[in-house]
Amino acid sequence: MTQTNGPLSGMRIIDLTTVIMGPYGTRILADMGADVIKIEGPEGDSFRTYGPFVSAGMGGAILNLHRNKRSLGLDLKDPGGRMAFERLIAQADALVHNLRPAAAKRLGLDWDSIAEINPSLVLCAARGFASDGPYGNKAAYDDLMQAGSGFAALFDQQSGAPRYAPTSWCDKIAGQAIAYSVLGGLIHKVRTGTGQAIEVPMFEVAVDFMLVEHFGAMAFEPAKGPPGFKRQLSLGRKPYRTADGWACILPYSDRNWKDFFAFIGRPELGEEHRYADIGSRVAHIDELYGIVEAEARRFKTSDWMAFCDRCAIPAMPILAFEDIPENEHVVATRMFEIMEHPTEGRYKHLRSPVRFSKTPNTLSRFAPRAGEQTREILEELHLPPEEIDRLVAQARGMRNAPDSVSSPTEEAINPALEKPGS
Repeated sequence: MTQTNGPLSGMRIIDLTTVIMGPYGTRILADMGADVIKIEGPEGDSFRTYGPFVSAGMGGAILNLHRNKRSLGLDLKDPGGRMAFERLIAQADALVHNLRPAAAKRLGLDWDSIAEINPSLVLCAARGFASDGPYGNKAAYDDLMQAGSGFAALFDQQSGAPRYAPTSWCDKIAGQAIAYSVLGGLIHKVRTGTGQAIEVPMFEVAVDFMLVEHFGAMAFEPAKGPPGFKRQLSLGRKPYRTADGWACILPYSDRNWKDFFAFIGRPELGEEHRYADIGSRVAHIDELYGIVEAEARRFKTSDWMAFCDRCAIPAMPILAFEDIPENEHVVATRMFEIMEHPTEGRYKHLRSPVRFSKTPNTLSRFAPRAGEQTREILEELHLPPEEIDRLVAQARGMRNAPDSVSSPTEEAINPALEKPGS
């Protein structure tokens, strides 16, 4: 194993999750130095089917989603595969899966079964819904959570029809919840030596996320009015067309608005009572957004940025995905590096957004092909050589699984930084 000095270095986490929610959570843990072993069954992770590819199963999303992990090809229904899995559990610090309660029980992945093997293990079950409710065994996907969390209905208030966001945001915030929940479990384990079962239900995570600001008047009992944060529900809250593009222009404080009114040549608006403080501005937010929209077209985006930055008014040009790698701040902070994957060629490595001064996140392993480290991990478990050969041969039947490929050396994963596009 390539050594890291991340804050979770020395921790071993077994990853039995698929698609986005679980793998994103375990990637956060892997970026912090944990030895994350991703177990893939005969079909591999279904998210591997999305291309385009250089090698089948290694799409662009996989290259960053599964970095810093090792992939073990194992059929848990095979007696030998199950034995290897239980030996792995006995040595692990945490296990994350995304199985519904009935399936977890059937596969012996419930807490009672796991605790017999390793009572100090942190067991995190990532699910669609809390298991003690009527939806406990209901199938769950991101669209369902956007529908059930109140998010989709917000658009009904604005445009007369509910809709989904064009991103799997529920999967991703649930992935973050997995990461912080496992961290909490590991702290408890370090302090007490005992493990515990954790449940992370995506539906409840999404509801909690949505109600942070939208609970409002509905939080009181009885409610003091309808839920919803008025400023965010305003139809005027949107990107504004400038003379040559689009921008977010967001005067916020009292000083921001006075400076904005002076810039557009209407300083008298800063003296009006209805715009004097944040409370009165929220009450008249549609009027204010209308003013910003009308005035935005008078100046170029660069002029707006220069003025807003000079006066500390929050502002940002509208960036498309293609623009982000070339943004001056992104380039300066080295958010992207061009890397050379040993089998997939050059790709953009997106660094972890979190930085530790003493235990930095590093790229210690490139994203593996399905089952790539099967032999390596089985040898660490000290299984009989003939059993290792059998399980490796079985894993080789997985989609694009090699016999064994070594992890990159430290020199191989740290080429000189190249600016995107160079």
